[in-house]
Amino acid sequence: MTGAHPHREHGADAVFLRIDGTPLHARVEGRGPVCLLTGGLGSSWFDWDLVVPFLTPYRTVVRFDRPGYGLSAPEPADRPLPTAAGEAHRIRAVLDALALPGPCTVAGHSLAAFHVEAFARLYPARTAGLVLLDGSVEPEPRPLPAPGLRDLAARAAAGAATAAAVPYLLGPAVRRLAARATTVRREDLAPAPLVRRCYRTRRSLRALLRENTRYLDMAAELAGLRGTAPLPAGLPVTVLAADDGLRGRRTEEWLAAQRGLAALLGAEYRSTAPAGHLLMFDRPDAVASAVLDTAR
Repeated sequence: MTGAHPHREHGADAVFLRIDGTPLHARVEGRGPVCLLTGGLGSSWFDWDLVVPFLTPYRTVVRFDRPGYGLSAPEPADRPLPTAAGEAHRIRAVLDALALPGPCTVAGHSLAAFHVEAFARLYPARTAGLVLLDGSVEPEPRPLPAPGLRDLAARAAAGAATAAAVPYLLGPAVRRLAARATTVRREDLAPAPLVRRCYRTRRSLRALLRENTRYLDMAAELAGLRGTAPLPAGLPVTVLAADDGLRGRRTEEWLAAQRGLAALLGAEYRSTAPAGHLLMFDRPDAVASAVLDTAR
């Protein structure tokens, strides 16, 4: 079901794990207590490159690409639809395959905040701390109808776009535009060769579209878990919000939502400014501090 073998990639040991039959790419660096970093919609392992050097003197840092992203293979068509519980299982399976069975601090950015919170609720004995980095917030979410049809539509759209060479021609450019739009520095700091390698593919577009169609379903699923699977008593939880420094209505509403999430979870609330949603690029030091200060 799971397995691992090392392979050199991008100047470090890249480990490929077979998780539920799908080869996933992971990185393990540093020393000390374990922390796992997982990115939001469309993210790859290298989006954490600026954060990792702050952590590795004190933590064993695990990063991995979900199916279809980065260097990971896509999931077969017969696999279940993406769910928060399924992603929590994937995190546990990655840690197991890496022979890291002890408690772990899990940090999730954006959509992946759903995943790590679900992990903490479903695997409390495996969780040393929980860090939500500008995490997605959906008050009173409801799942959308026809999940199977929506998933088929996402797959079909990815196939049609690939037939027209859209990912190859536009994938890296769209990735860079998205990164520039969500950082205050207005640039994508990811290595250009890796962006081209990872975002010219059908698998990355399909993964993005599939996860995007499941967003509200995952939010509703997590809301249900909050009522049935409480966080462990005394678990350190940190919510780190990105503050772009603008005092407009949109910024204030977002920060209020992040404060509300912290209150809901009994978490420590922090904000970092100036920072856009991709705060790993704008304030990697603040991201690392939030991880290091949670579950010392």
